[in-house]
Amino acid sequence: MRTSTKLGAMFACATLALTACGSDSGSDKKGPGGFAVPDLKPLDKLGAGEGEVSVLAWPGYVEDGSNDPKVDWVSDFETESGCKVTVKTFGTSDEAVQLMRTGQYDVVSASGDATLRMIAAGDVEPINTDLVTNYKDIFDSLKDQKWNSVDGQMYGVPHGRGANLLMYNKQKVTPAPDSWSVVFDDASKYAGKITAYDSPIYIADAANYLMATKPELKIKDPYALDEKQLAAAVDLLKKQSQNVGEYWSDYLKEVQAFKNGSIVAGTTWQVIANVAQSEKAPVDSVLPKEGSTGWSDTWMLGAKSKHKTCGYKLIDHLVSPKTNAAIAEYFGEAPANRLACKETSDPNHCATYHAEDEDYFSQVRFWNTPIEDCLDGRTDVKCTNYAEWTKKWSEIRG
Repeated sequence: MRTSTKLGAMFACATLALTACGSDSGSDKKGPGGFAVPDLKPLDKLGAGEGEVSVLAWPGYVEDGSNDPKVDWVSDFETESGCKVTVKTFGTSDEAVQLMRTGQYDVVSASGDATLRMIAAGDVEPINTDLVTNYKDIFDSLKDQKWNSVDGQMYGVPHGRGANLLMYNKQKVTPAPDSWSVVFDDASKYAGKITAYDSPIYIADAANYLMATKPELKIKDPYALDEKQLAAAVDLLKKQSQNVGEYWSDYLKEVQAFKNGSIVAGTTWQVIANVAQSEKAPVDSVLPKEGSTGWSDTWMLGAKSKHKTCGYKLIDHLVSPKTNAAIAEYFGEAPANRLACKETSDPNHCATYHAEDEDYFSQVRFWNTPIEDCLDGRTDVKCTNYAEWTKKWSEIRG
């Protein structure tokens, strides 16, 4: 599952100035906000399989039976394609960005807080969706988005999505909350028993709340914050920190905290709420009225890959209906392939994760990479970038 980390100077190019990272390429392509994009071309046709493919993935996305013999969607692919799959898992988007910069990996599962950094650095290349037979069945709402495309050119194939929800102890937090105020403005009621996701990207959760409660800040996109807007979000999070009992990165620890009552409210994922409820924790979860942040993950191809045909074949396999369904159930998310909902072992999976509910996901602002060129289209001001968010997160955490 996703975890968090402290960043150092090693992420400077990818986080400090996306414009600079791609500006020497001579490309006239512009990413969201206007940053320059390296002039890379997508593959025009598949060749003979190269016999192997290396994957960088979130844990649970590429299972070959080694963790659980019953969980394996890799072995059959290897037999059918002739492409031997090797997998390295990562725990954070920041770790994934750094590892992709080595050029050692052919395919990566990237969340929206990593994709623009990889695109700007030239570490991933555009995808020829005509070479992905299952692309036509991907939900249209996940295609051509500002975290996975540039000027209408896809840089990957959507894999799955999920919302960051509010989980609360039904016995301690009453009446049932419908607002993020329970962990922000009203957090002092539950001093020491609030939890929050341990990552700089959590700043967007505060910005999302301020969009609804402080319209005078004029926040239009929680990932496009100028200095004043960032300061307001940081101030809110510093106040919240006085009531936080634990910042979570390990979902099992969050489940345990809700079970033993040391935590009574905080951000979570649907899969965590499901696990907590299955273990008899007195919890429920809700998508608050202010909406929420969330993730939409994308399979991307390494620009330096020497196994691109195998890379395309693997991506196509991973987003095929049966495999996408298996991954979505195992990991705990909504599949990206609309046909996957007919293939889940749990007939209620897609309903539970709102896979086909576009009204639900219209309330979710998916992770994106904060950059200086404002993602909300403003040109009269510079926005703050991910490196600045990381610095501020260290101040918030203390």
